[in-house]
Amino acid sequence: MMDRRLIENFDWSIIWVLFAIISIGLLSIYSALYPQIQARPTSNLFLKQIVWLAIGFTVLCCSLFIDYQKLRSISPWLYGLILLLLLIVLVAGREVNGSKRWLEIAGFQFQPSEFMKVVIVIQLASYFSSQDVSSFPSIQKLVFPVVSVIVPVLLILAEPDLGTAISIMAISATMIFFVGIRWRYLAILFLSGLPLILPVWEHVLKPYQKRRVLILLRPDLDPLGAGYHIRQSKIAIGSGMLWGKGFLNGTQNKLHFLPEKHTDFIFSVWAEEWGFVGCAVLLVLFCLLIFLTLRVARRSRDRFGTLIVVGMSALILWQALINIGMVIGVLPVVGITLPFVSYGGSSLITLCLAIGMIENVSMRRYVFQTR
Repeated sequence: MMDRRLIENFDWSIIWVLFAIISIGLLSIYSALYPQIQARPTSNLFLKQIVWLAIGFTVLCCSLFIDYQKLRSISPWLYGLILLLLLIVLVAGREVNGSKRWLEIAGFQFQPSEFMKVVIVIQLASYFSSQDVSSFPSIQKLVFPVVSVIVPVLLILAEPDLGTAISIMAISATMIFFVGIRWRYLAILFLSGLPLILPVWEHVLKPYQKRRVLILLRPDLDPLGAGYHIRQSKIAIGSGMLWGKGFLNGTQNKLHFLPEKHTDFIFSVWAEEWGFVGCAVLLVLFCLLIFLTLRVARRSRDRFGTLIVVGMSALILWQALINIGMVIGVLPVVGITLPFVSYGGSSLITLCLAIGMIENVSMRRYVFQTR
């Protein structure tokens, strides 16, 4: 029988905010895919998104029944498994638009790189919560976590998937900063990274990725080519003005000027139809979600649980910041979705798993209270 205190410590406020964000996502996806929905009422991506949501919430619920403390012992195995899947992707992955990011097993396609976001959080939380590692660890103690991050990042860059690689580095950096890092180590890291900028630019980044960075610096460089996405996105967002054009009335959306409108640029669809007010509501909901998750971190019974929640919160926060920064033109287009709003399977399941892990820690904080 389930302990009554587990249910009492479930944080429903997180779920209600999550439902609000998901509702905005469904409205935006419906609008973005409206012509497809009219043409194929019983077989379209909007219905698939609902299926992905059902799978995601099933994963969320299942993650609640496993005590997060048990993840500490299996974290190396989880990390090794996803690392192996990333290697398999490069060899036998499904190629789409020149990128190998997907594996297909029994007709089910998924991105191992998405699940690495969750696994790297568990791996780093396990390491930094061990008895041998204190706050502000020595540089020797930072070698293992840094290598643990660099290896999957290099594999993901080889796919190529710059957005996910940046996301994993941002999540890991957040956790390391939370644990504590001395300023001189940051200086050493910065100076060590400077000589790598040119080799990474010349040999790691693909030509289209270089163009996207250059377009960020010079928006007028190629307005009908590499700069087309950002140009149309800005037009859509700006045309929404204060109140927006109304549901299903976005002209950039309806006239198909806006590219990747149900995935990477879903925020532009929402902004055009609901204006500044709608954007403000969505941003407030994201801020509230992060605040509520960090409240769970503060109440956690132990360091391991706190680090898991901080990492999962960083996963949601950085993905949202990178996507919104990308569509408004302050960051290069790196192909990353807006959490719980954009269409997507692997990403949505990963994010639901992250929320499940946060609730898992929240539910088990009573152990600390009874001591």
